[in-house]
Amino acid sequence: MSPEMLTRTIGASGLSASAIGLGTWAIGGWMWGGTDEAQSIDTIRASIDEGVSLIDTAPAYGQGLSEEIVGKAIKGRRDKVVLATKLGLVWHTKKGNHFFDYDGAPVHRYLGADSVVYEVEQSLRRLGTDHIDHYITHWQDPTTPVTETMEALDRLKTQGKIRSIGASNVTVADVKAYLAAGQFDAVQQEYSMVVRDMERDLLPFCAANNVSVLSYSSLALGLLSGKIGPDRVFTGDDQRKDNPRFSLANRRKVAALMEAIRPIAEAHGASEAQVVIAWTLQQPGITFSLCGARSPQQARENAQAGRIRLSGQEINQISEAASRHLTNLAA
Repeated sequence: MSPEMLTRTIGASGLSASAIGLGTWAIGGWMWGGTDEAQSIDTIRASIDEGVSLIDTAPAYGQGLSEEIVGKAIKGRRDKVVLATKLGLVWHTKKGNHFFDYDGAPVHRYLGADSVVYEVEQSLRRLGTDHIDHYITHWQDPTTPVTETMEALDRLKTQGKIRSIGASNVTVADVKAYLAAGQFDAVQQEYSMVVRDMERDLLPFCAANNVSVLSYSSLALGLLSGKIGPDRVFTGDDQRKDNPRFSLANRRKVAALMEAIRPIAEAHGASEAQVVIAWTLQQPGITFSLCGARSPQQARENAQAGRIRLSGQEINQISEAASRHLTNLAA
């Protein structure tokens, strides 16, 4: 029998969730060429059936569409889900700091108390729930003091509308400010074999302060999936087409890495991608790995990575191969 899904706690919140989380950016369709609602609902339900309890979404993923789809998918299963969503990327006000335009409309980074109160009600409605388990500031707002944001979030906690607080896309200075302002449980940050800058300061700081880390992009937009070889041609508006990380030279290096990982994957009856995710989860300070999926099959594959237990020797072998093949990878 295969091991149980690995579970971990979110900071000091007392909330426990599967170490593999389902990331639903692609399900919102934005920057991913649209979405298929029925398939997205099947994908979320397949994740839950496979033991994935952590589901991560955000209003910005399709301007509410991802949250609405998640809400439909978890109806009748809310008790099986640790639900994470975000706040702070807004289009209902022009306060704060202009960030980008979505279909010609401005989106601002804003974490003022008035907006916190407004946003949580919108997310609760779209998600069809009375509480959010983990509420995350999506991007940081330089125009609002962290103390103001945290006071508003703490009020939501007292009211039972949220159960824990996190922040995404942060620096060590940001985390220090959050910790000084109240109970702060987790950061959400990009981390993979090819994006490891967090190891220098943020990861050790979080580990020392009981702040969990939800890592996203473990497979680096598919570069580390074992399915994008040197022969792959990117066409149309695929965001990887002109991304230097997906250069032919880089894909050759990654192909060599996958060859080195293959015997370990075979020993576990797993794919290279599953081993990459399992390796990520066993890095010091990494608590959760958020993995995107657009089909039930992908969801099931990702979930299985939470059942793989790599030995210390295997982790060292993979780390050594990553150092050997991924050095000087173009960003």
